This record gives sequence, structure tokens and C-alpha cells, in this order.
Amino acid sequence: MKCKSLFSFQFLVVVFMMVSLSVSGQRIKTSELETLSKSYALKALNSDLRDFLSIPNNSLIPEHVLNNLKYLEGAFGKRGFTTKRLPTNSRTALLAEKKVKGAKTTVLFYMHFDGQPVDPSAWDQKDPYTPVLKKPVGDDWGRVSWDEAKDGFDEDWRIFARSASDDKSPIIMFLTAMDIMVDRKQTPGFNIKVILDPEEEQGSIGLPGAIDTYNDELSADRMVILDGPLHDSAQPTLVFGCRGIAEIELTVYGPRRPQHSGHFGNYAPNPALRLSKLLASMKDDEGRVIIPGFYDGINLTPEIKAILEAVPDDINAIHKRVGIAETDKVGANYQEAMQYPSLNIRGFRSGWVGDEARTIVPGTAMTTMDIRLVPESDGARLVGLVRKHIEEAGYHIIQNREPTEEERMTKGKIIRFDHNPAAMWKAFYTPIESETGMWLYNTLKEAHGQEVARVRLAGGSVPIAFFVQGLNIPAVLVPPVNPDNNQHSPNENLRLGHFKNGIKSVVAILNSKI
Repeated sequence: MKCKSLFSFQFLVVVFMMVSLSVSGQRIKTSELETLSKSYALKALNSDLRDFLSIPNNSLIPEHVLNNLKYLEGAFGKRGFTTKRLPTNSRTALLAEKKVKGAKTTVLFYMHFDGQPVDPSAWDQKDPYTPVLKKPVGDDWGRVSWDEAKDGFDEDWRIFARSASDDKSPIIMFLTAMDIMVDRKQTPGFNIKVILDPEEEQGSIGLPGAIDTYNDELSADRMVILDGPLHDSAQPTLVFGCRGIAEIELTVYGPRRPQHSGHFGNYAPNPALRLSKLLASMKDDEGRVIIPGFYDGINLTPEIKAILEAVPDDINAIHKRVGIAETDKVGANYQEAMQYPSLNIRGFRSGWVGDEARTIVPGTAMTTMDIRLVPESDGARLVGLVRKHIEEAGYHIIQNREPTEEERMTKGKIIRFDHNPAAMWKAFYTPIESETGMWLYNTLKEAHGQEVARVRLAGGSVPIAFFVQGLNIPAVLVPPVNPDNNQHSPNENLRLGHFKNGIKSVVAILNSKI
């Protein structure tokens, strides 16, 4: 009798283990993702997302960085991650890691937890760090009480707070996706590392050095960047690269100090006019850079053009949003334009205008420019081409200083050329047909049941290109937030439908097999 009971008990244990293995071995069905994502989004909205957004996160303030760091240590620790602080020569980053038994591949996720500084007076709420729920009311927004959101939410509602979209909500999307995986007894098919950047908005100053210092800790086979807005079409989106950036500041000198235009007009050279003509000589009337060699190395093959044409851009909508009737003629369309380096005048300053206008010949004229870099172009070479063009225009170039008295008396055209090579960010690109690209494409397409917008090269720049290149791993951006989120600006917001869909995307990625 005793043996029979023991046999029965052992049999039940074996059956229970088989059932458990069967349940945990099954992946979450695509048909379940929508319901799971919405229910967990509601829970996160009223807890983790609201709490996290309530912590000020100006990366210029050390106390803000520390408070967010502590929160994230607890949040990732609660999900079974080990965490390690990574001090850099600027701020302290955080690495969270979860090892999966038997996994042979490691995926590194990148997100940042800092935000741009805020001017509370420019916001339509008392405190940008106190999250507010709003719903569309005509062309305006009406406030929604948090009590109203306890039992559900409309996907068109938005949460307004600094970093609601850039980039705190993707962190909560990731954590919420992990909650779904754990509650459903699912194990990712790969090891997970998460690098949380404390100063992306300030150029990720400390991360380049961290690559050498923490290379082993950060090593991975693939990298997923959770940051940025979806394509305007609202389709799930993948971005396979970003342009880099180099910055130049030019100052043209005229008289030692502003001179009376009646006494010295027609006599003292006007620096505003000279700088205007110099800048105009760099481009033709259709916006193309005419400095020899600027576009060298760019070859849009038929295969690349097919990829660019597949992006579902609504040109009329883009023109309406920007407020333009015609475009520069660099490339045949918007996506092609992003494949070329650009030379942009950010701003121009000389003398006074408006009510403060004065009858003077200005003493100086200044402009700040940026060159958006693409993978095929070398930033140092392009900066050198601009400098050479200025020299050939007859200017005496100085750098990081004012002209001497001798230079003023002997040089007819003086320009100050300031450029910091250390502040230059490189472009990066991961081929669309790469293993990483196809893994993410197939995963998102199945999860959302629709085509994925695949953007070859985003127009903007992210300060982690050196990070991607330094670790030598393929990286793809999975942008999850609404395009009209006002990132960096007053009234930054996150549409709750995008919050739900972002959770769905991350669950699908974690639930996939590589």
C-alpha cells in the first residue's frame, strides 16, 4: 500500500512537471498580445509610468541623475535583473542584466533616463514633473482625472510630462513587457543586457570612455535601441541607422566696434554682408551644396532606392506639417534627401533688428552651422572642405581666439572658424537585410499584423553611434512613441495607444526566438 501511494505521488509529480514545462515552453500567442498589452498598460499607467515621470531628470543636476538611478535599480531588481552602476568621467550609467539558462545569444537594449531642462512657465500645467492626463477636445486638450483612468483608458488620451516620450516611457514599456513574460511563465530566448544612459540629452559625454572601461560587461551580439517616434504612417517602425553631426561656428570681423552707417557706410566693410555672401556661395539656388567633393561616395543603387521608395511617406502631409510649398532638390524625395550629408545654417546674428535697430555698420557677423553626416562620408573631411572653401574665398582664418591688432591692420578679410572634433558624432547603419534587421522586422510584422515601415537612415543624430561602433555590434532602433510628442519642448506627451503598442512590440521581441 505504501509503495502504491509513493508510486502515485511520483506519477503526479512527473505529470505536474510535464504540464509546467509544456505551459512555460509555449510562446505567448500573437492573438493574446493586444489584450495583455492593454491590461498591463493600464496597470503601469497608474503605477510605474506615473511614478517614474514624477522624478525630475535634468541630466545637468547630479541629484536628479542619482534619484532616477536609485529608482531604476529597484525597478529592474524587482524583475530579477542584476544591476551594476557604471561610473564614467561625467555621470553614472546603469547596466541591468538577466542571464537565460541555455541561451547562446545576448541582446543589449539601450534607453536613456535623462531629459531636457524645462521652463515650467511655458507648459500648460503647473509642474512638468507632475504627470497630467488629457484628452483631445476639438483643437485643444481637456484634463482627465487620474480616478477616471483607474478602470480603463482611451487610446487617444495622453500623459503630459517631461520625458513622457523621450525616453522614460520606453523604459516602462520594457519593464511592463518583462512583467507579462514573468506572469505568463515565459523565458526570453536570449540573454538580456540593458544599458541606461544618464545624459543622452547632453551628448552621452561619458559613454565613449565606458566602452573601453566596461567592454566585457557591455559586450553583446545584437543591440536594440528603444527611443524615438514612429513613422508618420503610424505603422510599426524600424530605423536602421542615424546620421551623425559636426558643428562649425563662423565669425566674420568688420570694424573693431559698430560704426555710424552715415559716416562709414560705403567705406567700412560690412561683416553681415560678407558672411551672407560667403554662406550663399556654398549652395546653389535649389539647396544643393556646391563645395567640390561634398557628396563624394554617395551611391544610391537601385536596391537602395527601392528600400527608400517603400517607406510610406505622405509628402502632402509632411509639407503641411512643416508649412512649405517646395523643397530643396537634394535627392528625389524625402527619404533620398536623408541619405546625403547636409550643410545647415542654424542661425545668424549681427547687429540689431526690429525696435532695437540702429544705424550702424556691425562689428561682427556670426553663424552656427551643422553638417549632418552619413555612413559614407567622413566628418573631418567635410569640415576640411568647408574650411578650404572659406580660404579660397580669400579669408584669413583664426581659431578659438579674437584677431590681433596686427591681423586687423594687415588682413582684409578675417574669419574665426571654431570646430570641436571631439564633439562630432559619427553616423551608423545596420543593413536592412541583416540577421538583426530581419529578426526585428518579422517579429513586429507578426505581432502587429501589418507591414513595418523600414527607414534606412533617420535624419536626426543620436550620440551613441560611437557606442555602437565601439562595441562592434549591429544596432537597430525600435521607436515606440507618437510623432507629435513635443519631445524637448513644452507640453511633451505620450499617446496612450502608443504606450500600449510599445509594450506589445517589446513583448513580441522578448517572446521571439533568435
